[in-house]
Amino acid sequence: MEKRILLAFALSMAILLIWSNFVNKQTLPPAPSVPSPSETVQVTPALAIPAVEMPSTPLALSNINQDKTEFTLVDTQGAIKEVIFKAYQSHSFPLKYGLLLQDPHLNFTKEVAPADTAVFIGSDSHKRVLKQFNFHKSNYTIELDIEIQNISNLPLTINMPLALGVLNFSGDQNKARFQDVTVEQKDKISRPSPHKDATFPDLKFLSIRDRYFCGIIAPLSGNYTGYIKKIAPQESEIGVLFPNIVLAPGEKTKQQFSIYLGPQDLQIINQANPSWTAVMNYGMFDAIAQILLQAIGLLYRLVHNWGLAIIILSLVIYAILYPLSAKQMHSMKAMQALQPRVEEIKRAYKDNPQKQNKEIMELYRQNKVNPLGGCLPMLLQLPVFWALYQALIRSIALKGAPFLWIKDLSEPDRLFMLPSSVPVIGDQINILPVLMGIGMFVQQKLTTGSMAGSQAEQQKLMLILFPLMFVFIFYHMPSGLVLYWFVNSILMLLYQLKIHRNK
Repeated sequence: MEKRILLAFALSMAILLIWSNFVNKQTLPPAPSVPSPSETVQVTPALAIPAVEMPSTPLALSNINQDKTEFTLVDTQGAIKEVIFKAYQSHSFPLKYGLLLQDPHLNFTKEVAPADTAVFIGSDSHKRVLKQFNFHKSNYTIELDIEIQNISNLPLTINMPLALGVLNFSGDQNKARFQDVTVEQKDKISRPSPHKDATFPDLKFLSIRDRYFCGIIAPLSGNYTGYIKKIAPQESEIGVLFPNIVLAPGEKTKQQFSIYLGPQDLQIINQANPSWTAVMNYGMFDAIAQILLQAIGLLYRLVHNWGLAIIILSLVIYAILYPLSAKQMHSMKAMQALQPRVEEIKRAYKDNPQKQNKEIMELYRQNKVNPLGGCLPMLLQLPVFWALYQALIRSIALKGAPFLWIKDLSEPDRLFMLPSSVPVIGDQINILPVLMGIGMFVQQKLTTGSMAGSQAEQQKLMLILFPLMFVFIFYHMPSGLVLYWFVNSILMLLYQLKIHRNK
């Protein structure tokens, strides 16, 4: 029975990992078609947004250099090409042409401005546009003011798209799979597929993110619409559509936006805008993941080491589940003791499966053994494990956090690197999953009863197969997660040794 439980648990984890890596998130209906001239135009449909033509000549670039960040600006576009986060191993957050005001007739020039400010001016025969970025050092926020003036002699309709950035899904899929979109509208929050065209009226904020960092844009006033537009097989543009604004000759309009370009840190984002914390979502077990993250953060503030915080968290969770775990182990031990009598019943009623099952269940009832008693603790561990996986794999706090020989708890432990890649394990030796597998082997050995014939051969096979399966599942996972499961396995092993000695 315990073998079936472990198999179900291993398969459940494998299915969840495959689902996380390869299945798209919820999708929304495609963007609406372009309205006819007789209709009242409310927004520009995302599908009607022309693709940005990148110049063939080298881009004119400049930089805003701050203590924590460095922004690379494209002067002729009045846009942000990428952000470098110095405090996080100089991680690059590419936007391609972030906060670009899309109008093929506009060509911007950068004006002289105070430090931590960038001013761009562009014009054509109909309008003059001024874009001003005010960069804040303390909380990764930016104020963007866009002033548009009608310089023609005729009324001018403004409904230009403003791109937040471009998500690129090519390259390393282990990185690309973390990219997603969050949209808050007037009455709901959604996380649509970034691979499909869509629009979102009554926009409150729109965000993009990768594994550790995110970009958020929120209009301060006006009825804006968010959009997703697929601009290439592996690229999607995400941004906002201006409301339909009509300017009389000489009239101006000023549109203001609050921007966040920074780490996915709950405390930092909450200080910038509490509603933006919805960007930090961890999937189906989000609530559990949020609790675990806060618990780890609290423990870190006590011990000042992320590895120790994870170990203590594992001890706490084990203590909470201890009554169920103890019941599980005693149930397994009782079933092991009954195994010879179960084999006798199977032999006696080998031609009558229904009678066989009835007699086995009666045997369990007489000895007060619940054959499903070992399932519940593992079923409870599954959401905790998966929530912790999602939380740790995206945790900016663990990025670069060392522990013992582990250089980065958000990555595999990488005891040492191999000169060339090897099938399954790649080019790295991760010792923590192997230690965990050894512990599981010993644990399985202690819970295995004696059998004869083909049952004994099957038992020996499973004794090796299950630890190997778990080593394979955990081998390339974040070492912080493996550390949690390793400590949990050691605690289970110690308790089983105690039961074995008291046998």
